[in-house]
Parts: sequence; C-alpha cells; structure tokens
Amino acid sequence: MKPIKLRPGRLPAGITLADPAALIATAGGIGLAPMASGTWGSLAALPFGWILQAQGGSLALLLAAAVATVAGTLASNRLLAHGGDQDPGYIVIDEIAAQWLALAFAPPSWWGYLIAFAAFRAADIVKPFPANWCDRNVHGGLGVMLDDLVAGLYAGIATWLACRHLPIERYLHALGF
Repeated sequence: MKPIKLRPGRLPAGITLADPAALIATAGGIGLAPMASGTWGSLAALPFGWILQAQGGSLALLLAAAVATVAGTLASNRLLAHGGDQDPGYIVIDEIAAQWLALAFAPPSWWGYLIAFAAFRAADIVKPFPANWCDRNVHGGLGVMLDDLVAGLYAGIATWLACRHLPIERYLHALGF
C-alpha cells in the first residue's frame, strides 16, 4: 500500500492555474489544498453530484464521471510530462470522477451520499485489488485515473449493498433524522 498523501506539493515548474490542464487536474485549485487534497476533491464532488443526480439521475453522474475521466486523463498526461511523481497529490480530478461513479449507486439522500463518500475514501486509501495493481502498473494520465475509478466502483457497490440491505432509513428515523 502506498503512503497516504497528506501534502499535495506544488504544480510543476512553469505551470500555473492559468493552464487549462492544471485547472482541470486540480479541480480549479482544490488539489493545491495544504493537506488531504484527495479528501477535499471528493468533498467538492458531492454538491455537483447532487445537482447532476437531481437533474438527470444516476445516468448523469455516470456521464459526468466519463467526461471527467477523459478530461482528467488528458490533463494529467500534460502535467506528468513535466516530471515528478506519477500520481501527484495535487491532481484531484481522479477523485472527482471516481466519487461521481460511487454516487451513481447511492440514493439521493444525505445519508446515501455520506455512505458513498466514506466508502470511496476508504477504498481510495486501501486500494483493494485491482486498484492497487492499477496504481503500480498503469502509468501516465490513465494510471492516475484508473486506480481511483476502480476504488470508486468498489465504493459504489458497497454503497448500493449497504443502502439496499441495511435498515439505515429505519435507524435514522428512530434517531429522529
């Protein structure tokens, strides 16, 4: 397992947020947060995911995840060409795409989104197979995106199973939520 990236670092020398690739890869600069940039990227995905799901359901989330994956792969390739880490912490478009993928399996409720968020963060940190294999063996922009997408798929399945088979709504209602 790779160490957790709490400090994202900086953009490559000569690259600023004025560069469209940097703007996309860092999700408008969120990836430059002083620590836990992946968590901040995942959190940033939630309100946009809510709007997407409200307007177009899970299909809209899946389409947005696909668009973010293509844009993120291209943007990451451009930034990785400047050298440095093969999956730098400042790139968070992968977390956004994967979080939207996980949210596509969640009911449109605060607790469904909370479960999807927690499941994705756990899967992204632990990186169960084949996410860990992708993290080690797939390079370039695709490698940046793919390990998170696999973690997002695991998180989505876990979210669906939890929301479908656990009496979460009943417990929340009993607690007054």
